Amino acid sequence: MALLQDKVAIITGGVTGIGRSIALGMAREGAKICVNHLPTDKQAELAEEMAQEVGPENFLAVPGDISKQETSTNLVAEAVKKFGEVNILVSNAGICEFNDFLETKPETYLQTIEINLNGCFFVTQAVGRQMKKQGKGGHQAHYTPTKAGILSLMQSCACALGQYGIRCNALLPGTIRTAVNEEDLADDEKRTYMENRTTLGRLGKPDDLAGPAIFLASDLSAYMTGSQLLVDGGLFVNLQ
Repeated sequence: MALLQDKVAIITGGVTGIGRSIALGMAREGAKICVNHLPTDKQAELAEEMAQEVGPENFLAVPGDISKQETSTNLVAEAVKKFGEVNILVSNAGICEFNDFLETKPETYLQTIEINLNGCFFVTQAVGRQMKKQGKGGHQAHYTPTKAGILSLMQSCACALGQYGIRCNALLPGTIRTAVNEEDLADDEKRTYMENRTTLGRLGKPDDLAGPAIFLASDLSAYMTGSQLLVDGGLFVNLQ
């Protein structure tokens, strides 16, 4: 049997980059997929492509701004309406605007907090409430930037939700090539430098996160909660 057979997974930021790879990877393992994405025509087109690949009966796309609490509430409600329950959450949505620290504008900082941290809180809370209502546990596998605030949130959620059988873990990626950092990595010298900092000698691909996310969402990690899973091509150990 597939690792995630008939499980229902919500993935925020799920139509591009890492979120898309995780969503499609989980679908291949038998999961029913509900993705959140920005309310734009381009992202709606990407969602439709995924629906055709996964199968409309096993796929749902719910547009909305994840920094707004009502988006998470609606996301969970729509997933339950179509699939009956929620078993897995991948809080993946995030932004990263490359700016020098001293030149970063307040609005850029605040928007990053609203999406990356507040958005993670709102969707985790909404899914946690649904899992408690279901009367059975679930799994939450979170791709997040390596921000102390989100790691602390996942650890706190692990403590608060463990009594309901809900596991909360953090998936920590190294440098993964996506549309977010495409312009930054166009600099050959910088890209080579980043590649050489890893022991594997390459940057990560979105698909490199799919397997670890599936592991955290499956029963293979049944005794893991409040944990951090580092997926960085050996960057951390190479810097020691």
